[in-house]
Amino acid sequence: MRNPVTDETPAIQHDVPQTARIWNYWLGGKDHFPVDRHVGEEILTVIPDMALMARATREFLKRVVHHLAADLGVRQFLDVGTGLPTADNTHQVAQRAAPEARVVYVDNDPLVLAHARALLTSSREGATAYLDADLHDPEAILRGAAETLDLDRPVALLLMGILGHITDYDEARSIVARLTAALPSGSYLALYDATDVVDPATAEAIEIWNAKAEPPYVLRNPAKLEGFFEGFELLPPGVVSCPLWHPPAARIGTITPIDEFGGVGRKP
Repeated sequence: MRNPVTDETPAIQHDVPQTARIWNYWLGGKDHFPVDRHVGEEILTVIPDMALMARATREFLKRVVHHLAADLGVRQFLDVGTGLPTADNTHQVAQRAAPEARVVYVDNDPLVLAHARALLTSSREGATAYLDADLHDPEAILRGAAETLDLDRPVALLLMGILGHITDYDEARSIVARLTAALPSGSYLALYDATDVVDPATAEAIEIWNAKAEPPYVLRNPAKLEGFFEGFELLPPGVVSCPLWHPPAARIGTITPIDEFGGVGRKP
């Protein structure tokens, strides 16, 4: 696996809005440029609660990883399209529950690569690695991941908010199938992506995104998101609005659904 922080790191585009940086802005981070903030604010005029929605999807990731590690015994995680570091990254959540957990992050955004050292930390018992790779090349992802993970043992594949960037549905399903085919029985697939089921304004926000930011993004309905789990057993409650997936008991009855839907499946 190549060291992502080298002179070979691609040049960062300061004048083109990028997914990871816009989400970092919504999440209250500091790793973004004026062009990212401009698009982020323009989308907030259409969906004022977008920053809250971004945080809700982050909470979904944390609940998923904790459940997999603490309750289901998963010790290996492959997080593709991880984005910029924030609080409670996958390895931190997993290793709090299971210090021996091993995590491989995958991304190809130059700014994310420049921050890779912030992710390359680990508990003494576990391992954390970072792979510079593209979702369009699942075989390269698997080759790189195999340097840190034992692909003969169960792995949790995380595809959080990334499949919408593969705008052709058949291609997206093919990529997921190629990734999961290499994983053994007892592995898990966890994902979320945006829909326009709850708020039609999401479609307008995506139009702004696609006109000004990179890479493009497509909305899919929950039935299509369920299609990614072909060959997997969906865990209850299925593919649902992210805040409704295993919510904290104290919040049940007070949760507002959002347009990001997600779920978790187990490979028989």
